[in-house]
Amino acid sequence: MAKRDYYEILGISRSASKDEIKSSYRKLAKKFHPDTNRDNPKAAEEKFKEISEAYEVLMDPEKRSRYDQFGHEGVSDAFGRGGFTWQDFTRASDVADIFGDLGSLFGGSSIFDMFFGGGATRRTRRAAARGSDIRVHVKLKLEEISTGTRKKIKLKRYEACAKCGATGARKGSTPITCPSCSGTGQMKQVSNSVFGRVVNVTPCRQCGGEGRIISDPCPNCDGNGRVKKQKNISVSIPSGVSTGNYIPLVGEGNAGRNGTPPGDLIVVVEEKEHPVFGRDDEHVICQVLAPFSTMALGGKLKVPTLDGSVNLKVPSGTQSGKVFRLRGKGLPRLGGRGRGDELVQLIVWTPQRLSAEEKALLGQLEEVRTENPPPPGKHST
Repeated sequence: MAKRDYYEILGISRSASKDEIKSSYRKLAKKFHPDTNRDNPKAAEEKFKEISEAYEVLMDPEKRSRYDQFGHEGVSDAFGRGGFTWQDFTRASDVADIFGDLGSLFGGSSIFDMFFGGGATRRTRRAAARGSDIRVHVKLKLEEISTGTRKKIKLKRYEACAKCGATGARKGSTPITCPSCSGTGQMKQVSNSVFGRVVNVTPCRQCGGEGRIISDPCPNCDGNGRVKKQKNISVSIPSGVSTGNYIPLVGEGNAGRNGTPPGDLIVVVEEKEHPVFGRDDEHVICQVLAPFSTMALGGKLKVPTLDGSVNLKVPSGTQSGKVFRLRGKGLPRLGGRGRGDELVQLIVWTPQRLSAEEKALLGQLEEVRTENPPPPGKHST
């Protein structure tokens, strides 16, 4: 069964802002939370999970961009093999912000305990504390886009510190669990309002949201658990890409602090301007200057393509500006669904330096010419 469109699930347009996404999620989450659907909590839980998956993707700029360009396939690597689970939901703090802990508000168990299980707050915190993504731009020639290519990228990124095993603590020293938050990295403040019991979740001040305290930091990484290194990475770029397309390399970004997961490397495609060809999606465009004699009498004209030159058959009486279509001589469509065409526009070339003989012959042609050009106006090519 095909997965539903995320925008459709949340009932929003593809241009929806973050505020609109959050507002829609607020309404739907209240509607489908199991505590408000006690007659059919299983169905409600599945629906709640579906809207939360959509919310997870569309509230993340990188995931949303990949989804907009490639659909569900573009974000498939963001979740495990079995698809989205509650362990993939990194926006539990948004849930607390929207509902103030929905479970308590409606008299049930905590939403975190219900879906994430014990210790979920820590898992959510660690997911949110992942390393930052790295964005690099790769410039490609049209010929490389036509065939696909592999590029080597040199970058500097944070990697796990080998001296301390990414713990951030000096070898032989062990971080201690933060006594203020008991290792959760978060503090809860409970207050009562006219809407019921509200829980406000904030990062722990003592440990900065880390859940632990390093009393003897590693001298190699200053307690961060990571160091900056230069890295060469090879990326395969498929044929048919265009400017703005993203290629995410999961886990190739900066390592997180103190052993948290790394971010991603986002390779952004930029297309170099070509000296001969223009581009219109999967089609390439080329202008070719043709002698007047070929246009008038007809004949063969050598024209360039991305695969080399070919002979174009020009009918007699061809007018300047006429466009010919070379089927299958364009760019591959992204995803391997055939190729585009090449559009060749012929423009009459007028020589600027004529010999005496050429002038004489053209003068004779002018004397015997029987057809006159049409009057001024709009003429098709």
